[in-house]
Amino acid sequence: MGAQAFAQGKTELLVYSALEADQIKAYKAAFEADNPGIELKFVRESTGIITARLLAEKANPQADMVWGLAATSLMLLDKDGLLQPYAPKGLEQVRASMRDPRAQPTWVGMDLWSSAVCFNTVEAEKRHLPKPTSWADLTQPVYKGTVTMPHPASSGTGFLMVSAWLQSMGEAKGWAFMDALHQNVGVYTHSGSKPCRQAGAGEFPVGLSFDYRANKTKKDGAPIDIIFPKEGLGWDVEATAIFKSSKKQEAARALADWAVTKKANELYAGNFAVLALPQVQERLEYVPSDIEKFLVKNDFAWAAANRERILTEWAKRYEGKAEPKKP
Repeated sequence: MGAQAFAQGKTELLVYSALEADQIKAYKAAFEADNPGIELKFVRESTGIITARLLAEKANPQADMVWGLAATSLMLLDKDGLLQPYAPKGLEQVRASMRDPRAQPTWVGMDLWSSAVCFNTVEAEKRHLPKPTSWADLTQPVYKGTVTMPHPASSGTGFLMVSAWLQSMGEAKGWAFMDALHQNVGVYTHSGSKPCRQAGAGEFPVGLSFDYRANKTKKDGAPIDIIFPKEGLGWDVEATAIFKSSKKQEAARALADWAVTKKANELYAGNFAVLALPQVQERLEYVPSDIEKFLVKNDFAWAAANRERILTEWAKRYEGKAEPKKP
């Protein structure tokens, strides 16, 4: 009875997240060790799917918190007045570029993730594929049917790529580039990790993915080179936010506070090269230490405001090669 009463005395926080499943386990364990009175329950999906779910639930929000969702998605929720402004303890140490700029921010960054290309060297040799160094290279006819990319409506990685191409190339040239790339794409996946896994397994020689998954896939022994295209990388910030509707504000603030601590950032450092607390940053084995100089100029407000328009246009042009969605 004593154990049961203790369990009942815990505050249960429902956390929506697009963090990778292999990250959630470690983050949850570390937070609960420091906060034994709080238990985290996660709903985990790809960025686009979690964002759509949160927007669909806006009349009756279910989540208490978001921990690990794209800042551009959180800006959409903020526009609908769903987020509770809160300045976590230690906010002054967080990079200004990785948080809502208001004194009482509605979202605070954890880490930054950027696009990367996973290139299977064994398959490339078999198929006589040259190693690409740029996005433009991937439009060459030699790559026909060899490329896999995340769907931008389902995957935050897919959306940050599309948003970056449109911002850096200009809309007309950006769509023309994607038209040419589409000719070489075999499938659009509903996960940002999957293209790199497919490249690692040799299913598709070229997988458009992101830095964490590329680093992990190579570290796990897949025969890939990681390419950071020379025109620059799309990127977004994973962030934390509290829902106004949560009846567990004290527990939610405890997680928001913990999410910006040195201890939390040390966990993020195992997965990401650029952190909210720069002094904690470590180098990932296969990601350049100066990766920040490869990042394109990213207007988060523009990306959030134009998200629906971009996704509608993208679907009209390219949806035919999307993999079937899970029922």
